[in-house]
Amino acid sequence: MTRSRAKTPWWRDRSAVIRTTAVAASACLALAGCGALMPGGNTGGGGLAVAAGPGPGVSDDSVKVVFVAVDLDAIQKLTGFVTAPVGDQEAQIQALEDWVNDNGGLGGKKLDAVFRLYDGQNDSPATEEQLCNQVTQDDKAFAVVLTGQFQSNARPCYAQRETLMLDATLYASDTAYYEELAPYLWSPSFPEYDSFIRAYVAATEKQGFFEGQKSVGVVAADSPVNRRAVEEVGVPLLKEAGLDVQVGWVDPTDMGTLYAGQEQAADTFRSKGVQRVMFFGGSRLASIFASIAAGRQFTPRYSISSFDNPSFFINNPDLIPDGTMDGMIGIGFHPPQDVSDELVPFPDPDNAAEVECFEVYKNAGITFESRESARVALPYCDAARMLKIGADNASGDLNAQTWSDAMAANGEGVETAAGFGGALDRGRAGAGGYRAMRFDDECQCFVYDGDVELFE
Repeated sequence: MTRSRAKTPWWRDRSAVIRTTAVAASACLALAGCGALMPGGNTGGGGLAVAAGPGPGVSDDSVKVVFVAVDLDAIQKLTGFVTAPVGDQEAQIQALEDWVNDNGGLGGKKLDAVFRLYDGQNDSPATEEQLCNQVTQDDKAFAVVLTGQFQSNARPCYAQRETLMLDATLYASDTAYYEELAPYLWSPSFPEYDSFIRAYVAATEKQGFFEGQKSVGVVAADSPVNRRAVEEVGVPLLKEAGLDVQVGWVDPTDMGTLYAGQEQAADTFRSKGVQRVMFFGGSRLASIFASIAAGRQFTPRYSISSFDNPSFFINNPDLIPDGTMDGMIGIGFHPPQDVSDELVPFPDPDNAAEVECFEVYKNAGITFESRESARVALPYCDAARMLKIGADNASGDLNAQTWSDAMAANGEGVETAAGFGGALDRGRAGAGGYRAMRFDDECQCFVYDGDVELFE
């Protein structure tokens, strides 16, 4: 297959990179499944208090839940990035509300689902605080289903307002962060980050990525939680594999620091003879770094994951320098953005949760042209299913604590529709497994290798 190229590759023009990086930031803030820079803020533990009695948004007959959506059409027009259309998100949420209420509601109470559209183009700490105020003060919601909120002040804001969060986007949170925001933060569809790092390093080594190498470069977002995860988990594991680890920390404060950090990392890796590069922190790092490196005639092999949005590399060949994906490997836990439908059959999946969710949408007259088109709808469905399980089994007044206790006690066997298996019997993140992944030159796509492996 021949991949078309832009006449003037964007990575040869620094101004073009900066412009594209700016719109890439908007895109990554908006596209559910697009990897996130790690959260910042206070990294202490211990959890937060929950007031006795019914939680906010809980009445005698209803439970208010806000589903946040991002205006993906506006983002795509701004960036020009090619992505599969996600369909009518408001209609998808209505379908889930109807399904929940037709099947007993939330512990016998009606689900009152509120749709809020967020403008990812103007994302900032101020706009995310404004959204938090709308959800917690205007809507007075019991829970919020988050997509596209990546600023470090967002999740602490909801937790401090005693609002349950079901994180339905690829936001990397480690165990300590879940504990810090307990019992408010849960991720129905994606993995806990410490477990992810262990699996990512182990699978990368098993795929022979480090063979013959003395060193590895790690591109990592410089934020408190990511530093903790990389320094306490990732770097020690790589050193155990006998590697000298070069970490290129990237300050995600703004587009200038984001670009400068990756530029410096590329120069450092090249000067030290690094030929293998991994990413911890999200898709802005992988796609931008690969382009910067190519502009410096630095062409290492890369290891990526679902956090790096593999579909972006496939859907936007004109933005990716030639040779970038040669020998690229990694792990995938989110089929809608990892591999083609021909490789993980669609619309005939063998994941029972995925089957159930597609049936819910089908009964509402909603279909999807591809699994990638369902990359938002499936995590939404996971969130609705979890809301029901926790509410149906909560004891006493429904609030974040009673819901969380019920979910923890009934998480065994709960699968994610957006990935493999389930891990809710072991923590607050739902993804149970992953598969080794590699770029296949013949199909010009990513393919899975081997069976599903379990996260710890």
